[in-house]
Amino acid sequence: MVDILKNELRKKVKELKKKYDLDQKKLKSKPIFEQIEEDRDFKRAQIVFAYWSMSDEVHTHEFVQKWAETKTILLPVVDGLNLVLKKFEGLDNMKEEGSYRIFEPQGDSFMDYDMIDYAIIPGVAFDKFNYRMGRGKAFYDKILGRLEAKKIGVCFDFQYFDVIPVEQHDIPMDFVVTD
Repeated sequence: MVDILKNELRKKVKELKKKYDLDQKKLKSKPIFEQIEEDRDFKRAQIVFAYWSMSDEVHTHEFVQKWAETKTILLPVVDGLNLVLKKFEGLDNMKEEGSYRIFEPQGDSFMDYDMIDYAIIPGVAFDKFNYRMGRGKAFYDKILGRLEAKKIGVCFDFQYFDVIPVEQHDIPMDFVVTD
């Protein structure tokens, strides 16, 4: 039953996203990252787990490039059924990889999850209880349970709901930021 509800919500959000072009999504992303940059925990963070956004997600490209100058920014790389984290070391070190055609950093995997101070996590939907619903592959779920870092969910306002379907293994964010 939960899977059916999640799939219906994923379809609904996908349709909502189609109402915005990439430039509009970039514009809607700016206030999200302005809020994150004001967070004292982000200011203190040395190692930040973020993501390189796809065209339908909260846009991270400028944010990642900006902060990689003063912080260690880790990005996820799809490796089979799992995500591994790799350090962002500039656009020259990124390649479009895998079946998802996501730009991913090259280089060694970062394995010391305890060192991560702050995590910025995308999702299809979030709710007022800080729960997150992803795309259904559980890539992020496998990492979230291993992180001690502050977990910040990011989404557009139309992806934020009063309640979303959750399962026992779902890990809430510490906070959710919208535009």
